[in-house]
Amino acid sequence: MTIDESQMRHYSLFDRFLIQADTALRTIAGKPLATHRPYPADNIEDCPLDAAESRRITGLMRVNHAGEVSAQALYQGQSLTARNDAVREKLEQAAREENDHLIWTQNRLHELGGRTSMLNPLWYAGSFSIGVLAGALGDRWNLGFLAETEQQVVRHLDSHLDQIPACDERSRAILEQMKVDEAGHANTALDHGGVSLPPPVKKLMQAMSKAMTRSAYWV
Repeated sequence: MTIDESQMRHYSLFDRFLIQADTALRTIAGKPLATHRPYPADNIEDCPLDAAESRRITGLMRVNHAGEVSAQALYQGQSLTARNDAVREKLEQAAREENDHLIWTQNRLHELGGRTSMLNPLWYAGSFSIGVLAGALGDRWNLGFLAETEQQVVRHLDSHLDQIPACDERSRAILEQMKVDEAGHANTALDHGGVSLPPPVKKLMQAMSKAMTRSAYWV
């Protein structure tokens, strides 16, 4: 039986850890729980790509899929230690939307004949730990961390959109919708009291993101 994540606040801490374990398995190797929004690339004709273009787009989509694995883990860790039920509910809704992104990027990888990153379990474990720590610092810092993460993702998606061939409207449609969602998550976090993070923390987050991006592109 599937447990509605929106009711996690009614469970004990141990129960939540069990639910988190189920979510981790779904994210890394199973079928994640999502909102079932339409696939943005539906009804968009694919374009002919040469070998170099196909490899580049596959690498970019693998990076985006790994990023969504990390985002899911981050949200799950944050919601586990969030102190306010309203904050937890926002995190859980964002997590379900991130699962849409997870499914979309995996679909596009399959269309391109590619695979997901073999390092996804590592990305999940590391991001979950960071999320737990962010949530433990308090809801304002928790939401601030969420906002900064999403703002960095928007910039990251912009750079990928610049690298995609003009004819690849399928990949472009996916990334454009992801960008809209990520910006919305950032704004929601700030609207609910998120605070701006200190510059050193932002720099550290950027460095960690670059390390993941470079690794996931190839592995």
